[in-house]
Amino acid sequence: MTDFAARRAALAARLRAKQFTVVPGIYDMISAKLADRAGFPVLYMTGYGTVASLLGLPDAGLASYTEMVERAGRFAHGISVPLIADGDTGYGGLLNVRHTVRGYEAAGVAAIQIEDQEFPKKCGHTPGKRVVPLKEAVRRIEVAVDSRSSADFLIVARTDARAPLGLDEALRRAEAFDRAGADVIFLEAPESEAEIAATMQVTSKPVLLNLVEGGKTPILPPDRLRSLGVTIALHPTAGFLVAGEALRRGYAALAERETTLDLPVPLHDFRAFSEMIGFPDVWAFDARWAE
Repeated sequence: MTDFAARRAALAARLRAKQFTVVPGIYDMISAKLADRAGFPVLYMTGYGTVASLLGLPDAGLASYTEMVERAGRFAHGISVPLIADGDTGYGGLLNVRHTVRGYEAAGVAAIQIEDQEFPKKCGHTPGKRVVPLKEAVRRIEVAVDSRSSADFLIVARTDARAPLGLDEALRRAEAFDRAGADVIFLEAPESEAEIAATMQVTSKPVLLNLVEGGKTPILPPDRLRSLGVTIALHPTAGFLVAGEALRRGYAALAERETTLDLPVPLHDFRAFSEMIGFPDVWAFDARWAE
């Protein structure tokens, strides 16, 4: 098996066993390398964070398939663990869904998330979302399942129906996605613990819960998530919110004080950072080949 095949197999085995897994969001190569070193068994390419870091724009369908699959490939090649990647709506019609699934799999991703929003989509915890009809949503998942070359390349089926159509419709879609062959069920933005528990009643598949700080879903302690039956506790925004606040405070202090002496935020050790980014390999190459 290739390394990517091994990663997919490891993720598939973990999730099929419903092993509780905390997964952080990554959005650029610095966050990817730091999260990888933190010891998480799985990482997640957040659409919100990736679009924000790549384009400086909202997660509102503005990034293209080409931009996102290129980013996903960079992440997959730059880390040592399986990567779950946001594939949005598949970037078009059903033929686009097939193309997206095949492209993400070829890029080294271990699992792809496909959702039922209309294109262009919106961030799941923001207003104005619209979803496609149930029949079309189910076909997306069926096409995604049929398009992969390995059964270990997992399909994460997400419904955003809770906000525009209500919980009952969201549960109906979660159940339909299960029947369509999805490997993981993702009901976006449940608004209470009772709604989270209801999701568990309509599927036997692993369930992903999206825990957005400041979002619509309550952030529960890990033990409570385990008892509810959640398999993936996803924290997609934690990384860039932590980094964003540190950057805001650091840059503001530098602008005011005109020095980095006694900054109000801690600095990563420069030598350690250089090692993480890969400078020792450059230095070793230079030592061997430089005249």
